[in-house]
Amino acid sequence: MTKIVFILCCFLCVQDEPIISWDETYKLGWDNFRASPNHQESAAAITASGITFGFSIKRTNARVVSFTSDVHAHFYPEQSWYKKDIADTHVLRHEQLHFDITELYARKFRQRINQLSISNNLQSALKNIHNNINEELEQLQGRYDEETDYSRNFEAQAKWQAYITGELKKLSKYKSVK
Repeated sequence: MTKIVFILCCFLCVQDEPIISWDETYKLGWDNFRASPNHQESAAAITASGITFGFSIKRTNARVVSFTSDVHAHFYPEQSWYKKDIADTHVLRHEQLHFDITELYARKFRQRINQLSISNNLQSALKNIHNNINEELEQLQGRYDEETDYSRNFEAQAKWQAYITGELKKLSKYKSVK
């Protein structure tokens, strides 16, 4: 019996870099944004978040017999920043929603993994899901910023808040747990 372990990350994480795992009871505060602001950018704040993913495949006689996986939504304080003179609580809620969108895609990832059948193509299937989820996440994050004009369109921001809250509820079965 052979056990093979693969770990994949969508973000290059520096060893010992602090992270915050998504938790429905925890909301980000400006004290979580520790990087120095980039004054060359027009943005009031930047949220660095991503999905970490690992899996283990158990084989017997070259046949896949089982697997486990681990998916987490993380916020990276040392890569996230804000400009004190222009960032307010509205901007903070916008940044929180970026983190919530990351959690939404972690849930979608878990859901898709849950639908997989055990096969010898499992490793390839997991990698494909991982790649697709990251592409979809990046596209939605960009659309969110574009449609809300980076939080400046209050009506669009409220619509996005309601939409993401609803989507998270639909996939509550797959939420992050500590």
